[in-house]
Amino acid sequence: MQGKVVAITGASRGIGAATAHVFADAGARVVLLARSADEISALADEIGRGAMAIACDVGDADAVAGAMAQIVDTCGGLDVLIGNAGVIDPIARITDADVNDWGRAIDINLKGVFYGMRAAIPLMRARGGTIITVSSGAAHNPLEGWSAYCAGKAGAAMLTRAAHLEESANGLRIMGMSPGTVATEMQVKIKASGINPVSQLDPAVHIPAEWPAQVMLWMCGAGGDDWLGQEVSVRDEGIRRAAGLIA
Repeated sequence: MQGKVVAITGASRGIGAATAHVFADAGARVVLLARSADEISALADEIGRGAMAIACDVGDADAVAGAMAQIVDTCGGLDVLIGNAGVIDPIARITDADVNDWGRAIDINLKGVFYGMRAAIPLMRARGGTIITVSSGAAHNPLEGWSAYCAGKAGAAMLTRAAHLEESANGLRIMGMSPGTVATEMQVKIKASGINPVSQLDPAVHIPAEWPAQVMLWMCGAGGDDWLGQEVSVRDEGIRRAAGLIA
């Protein structure tokens, strides 16, 4: 990753922040994108090594396109896009869910991935690169109270497969990464909701955010070549071993 430019959405905390640290440690210049300008600016200062923060709402197509153009203008190009931004809210049964909250979740979890790909792919074709969508087990398994999250993640998983189909011939490496349950703020919200079996999990079973970050670093190398157009699961012990997480 030495000298590569890596853009990470939802970079202010959790998996996004951990990914910024892991990729910067591997030699990449990381660009942090999130709505919380103060948080990502502080994180960029903490990381150093040319890290850059761009306040951006991934649910706004123009904002995403502007951010990608700024990355190219400032950094000279883009090599990796990690579509990590996501929200769990609203946690509610379909008949109880607020219409605006439900739509906002789709704006972030699905449209945000589309906006990122649509803006980044033309910029990446000339030099190649990797696009990783942070997926979820919820993309493939329905869960009570999570209709917006499940629908958004399922759509993003299919979108990722479609992007691979369209762009693999142009030298782009596109795939998904499902982290499993991770010790982040999202899990705190899930626990507090008391809805569906995930909320009943012992917090001790959640993996650290650094694990999926390390797996995505591995996916950007030759190890990810067998997974193009597919979804890597951090729950898979073989993946954990290949990425150096376990012996």
